[in-house]
Amino acid sequence: MTIDEKKIELEKIAREIRDFKGLEIAKNCINAVPGEGDPDAKIMFIGEAPGADEDAQGRPFVGRSGQLLRQTISESNIKIDKVFITNIVKYRPPENRDPEPLEIEICRDWLDRQIQIIEPATIVTLGHFSMAKFLPDVKISQVHGHGQEIIFQEKKYFLVTMYHPAFAIRGTSNMTEFKKDFSQLRQMAINALKLRRC
Repeated sequence: MTIDEKKIELEKIAREIRDFKGLEIAKNCINAVPGEGDPDAKIMFIGEAPGADEDAQGRPFVGRSGQLLRQTISESNIKIDKVFITNIVKYRPPENRDPEPLEIEICRDWLDRQIQIIEPATIVTLGHFSMAKFLPDVKISQVHGHGQEIIFQEKKYFLVTMYHPAFAIRGTSNMTEFKKDFSQLRQMAINALKLRRC
């Protein structure tokens, strides 16, 4: 699939997400947040769900947590315009509560299709909920900052599990762990790309 074809397919998904009203959170949000970034990204970041700032702007990770994420990506010598950023749930849950299983399930197909179209070499999960999509029986405290090869939709991906940036904001030691995990990401992504080309 060419980059232009990927753009067209991703925009189709974004329209479906914006037009969908089958969940209360979809009916009540200001803006759906399909995701954004390079359609040909080699690294895809997957978070949990939009917050108030994301809901207001219709863009992922633009609030305080998002600013930290984007800053940390740049500090890791990864070009922000060369990644794709999205969430497992595309609408803001009220009061920033955790996503419910039904909400995750209904949004699942859109995320699966985004992954299929973009075909990133590396998928970075941010927080427990996005990690659980790929590693349902694992605790994030045991695997954060680590990478492993996974098979998803019959294709190989390199999965890196990270804490959510909101976790990092909650304390100095959390921030230290978050930054330390990210310091290894670029090299892991380079290695994943080499493996894919083999």
